[in-house]
Amino acid sequence: MTILLDEQKLAEKIIVALDVDNEEDAYMLVSQLSSTITFYKIGLKLFVSCGPRIITGLKKFGVRVFLDLKFHDIPNTVASAARVAVSYGVDMFNIHLSGGREMILRTVEAAEKKSVQMGIPCPQIVGVTVLTSFNQKNLQEEAGVQRSLIDHVLHLAQMARECGLNGIVASPREAQVVRKEIGDDFIIVTPGVRPLWAASGDQQRIMTPRRALQEGASYLVIGRPIIEHPSPREAAEKIVAEIGG
Repeated sequence: MTILLDEQKLAEKIIVALDVDNEEDAYMLVSQLSSTITFYKIGLKLFVSCGPRIITGLKKFGVRVFLDLKFHDIPNTVASAARVAVSYGVDMFNIHLSGGREMILRTVEAAEKKSVQMGIPCPQIVGVTVLTSFNQKNLQEEAGVQRSLIDHVLHLAQMARECGLNGIVASPREAQVVRKEIGDDFIIVTPGVRPLWAASGDQQRIMTPRRALQEGASYLVIGRPIIEHPSPREAAEKIVAEIGG
């Protein structure tokens, strides 16, 4: 199947989660998908398995890299991790917003300074709001947050914007409210996206790709429906076609 120009623009909204065990599998997937997908996420499993070399290896394919390690620690530690992430040449990385304002501000400052020192663009930094495996009950009973889930996401999104982050990571179910309140020039990265033909897995707050974009998502993180499909490229093309209606 040939990807048309309009379909390619839609494909650029997709970030494929490379949730595989080793770099060989990751490179094989990118080789199969790179004619359609240009943005890939390195999560905890792949990074712990391979270390920083997986970033260097993926960059050789000419693709964009989202380092999804969800930094969350004392401000100095996260700022130091941010400097290293910049040095890897990633295009995006994330932090947990529950780390607080000082952690966020120090991270932004450290990343910007390191980028200037290296003479490279600063990666986009996005803040994790509430994991898509959580629901209202989990949030209140386990995390001890008494405001509603949507109010909590909006509170964290506003803090992210005030502290200089480029955007947030949030369920597509909160995207519309965040987009309305925060504005159009704010990135909303949405996991919990499943095409009509895929199983929901362990995600609680899910939505189809087309609907997620309509609700205000900037990027759709999609993993298992693509990487576990017998033909990952066919799955990616099906999703692009589904988004296009």
